[in-house]
Amino acid sequence: MENGTGKKLIEITGPALSKRKLLVGLDLLCLFLGKKLKALSPYRRGFICGDPSITYPYLHREAIPDELLITGGIIITVTPLSFIVQQHVIFSKAFVRNVYVSCLYKELGCFLFGCCVGQSLTNMAKLSVGRLRPHFLSVCGITYASLNCTPGTYIETVTCRQPDHQLEEEARCSFFSGHASFAMFTMLYLAFYLQARLTWRGARLLRPMLQFFLIMLAIYTGLTRISDYRHHPSDVLAGYIQGALTAYWVVSITYTHCPTHKTPGFVKRHPLLGEKRKCQSQKAKEPIRTSAINIYE
Repeated sequence: MENGTGKKLIEITGPALSKRKLLVGLDLLCLFLGKKLKALSPYRRGFICGDPSITYPYLHREAIPDELLITGGIIITVTPLSFIVQQHVIFSKAFVRNVYVSCLYKELGCFLFGCCVGQSLTNMAKLSVGRLRPHFLSVCGITYASLNCTPGTYIETVTCRQPDHQLEEEARCSFFSGHASFAMFTMLYLAFYLQARLTWRGARLLRPMLQFFLIMLAIYTGLTRISDYRHHPSDVLAGYIQGALTAYWVVSITYTHCPTHKTPGFVKRHPLLGEKRKCQSQKAKEPIRTSAINIYE
């Protein structure tokens, strides 16, 4: 059947429809997983008396707060995706009647899935490792002099004078940097997407310039966490690696279909990663172009 725009839409009914709705429900469930893990208490790790890495002051203002990170990362990524999907001929088997909405969901669904995976891994590491932030002693309201400890000895437990229990808990969640991992994932994912979809030949340097800007923005976000005394350099480095690996993994597993039409100069390669992939021939009555990264086919 066809919708009002004349674009092809297949009506799904029966068990296939129920399966697709179940997958949508699983996507929504993943959105709450990362937030649920954050409600748990982190591992209470001790520290070495005299360790200078946890004696930095606590800064109330952050260069990039959580709200700006999440809002900016999603807007910067979602806006180009929404525009590019609208510019392509779209083919969809989704149960959603509106073709644009269904294909946009597939594109954004992969992106949000990666965000949830990265956030879940980050929270799991923070809670299980319990590494102390550089400003831990300042937040805890104690000094080595007040503890009257011998330099080099391990202090297993300490009673903080901080009345804000949540702030104390956050001071025990240094490894690894959630800002660095989220920024690297969102910006690198968009860089991969632009590599596949931004094919305008009128400006050959536009795409690499945008990709360079995105990666620099992600790196800058991580560096601010060091200057704000929120994370150690190794925390930020681990966040970069985790975000980059998550972006590569999500892109590589979610794009599973291959075009069946032949175009001049067409090469069977992964459109986002450039890897050669074997595509099984499929019988089709007419050429089908798709811009959606379909994780359900």
